[in-house]
Amino acid sequence: MTSDSIISIFLGVGLAASVGFRVFLPLFALSLASYFNVWELNENWEWIGSLAALITLGVATVVEIFAYFIPWVDNLLDSFAVPLAAIAGTAVMVSTVADLNPVVTWSLAIIAGGGTATAIKGAGATGRLASTTSTGGLANPILATVETGTATVVSIASIFAPILAAVLVIIILIIIFRIYRGLRPKTKT
Repeated sequence: MTSDSIISIFLGVGLAASVGFRVFLPLFALSLASYFNVWELNENWEWIGSLAALITLGVATVVEIFAYFIPWVDNLLDSFAVPLAAIAGTAVMVSTVADLNPVVTWSLAIIAGGGTATAIKGAGATGRLASTTSTGGLANPILATVETGTATVVSIASIFAPILAAVLVIIILIIIFRIYRGLRPKTKT
């Protein structure tokens, strides 16, 4: 495995984690990176760097970001976004991984890409539902801001500093694990 392959895996994992926060924002970031020749994609995914894809993903990103600032609409979006995150996380990983056997590429894409995106999106959806229930949706725009900010930072780090992005993903997953472990009901033995 070459260093380019390892860096491409870090890029894919970082973008997949970002997909867990916002489905279209990391795809838009990848489209920008490809369009401006910052990152080269696999042959089958070069279309994502086209002007049409850039505009489409840009519009979808703006709509998604603003929709998450509307309480109750954000919960509805999550019902669609959880399965979409799995698909987009897998796709973004496949599009970035370089010079690996297709079996290894798809295995990594499904497990690391789709799995990471789904775990983060599921945790976010659960947190948003709890926020909606406990605050009537008043705190949801704060969650939306944190999620969008995190997706932006991790997407940018993924493209320009993939190793840093991988470290950020590990930190995010540890935080999510600790939050859920702290919320789990204590069993008496």
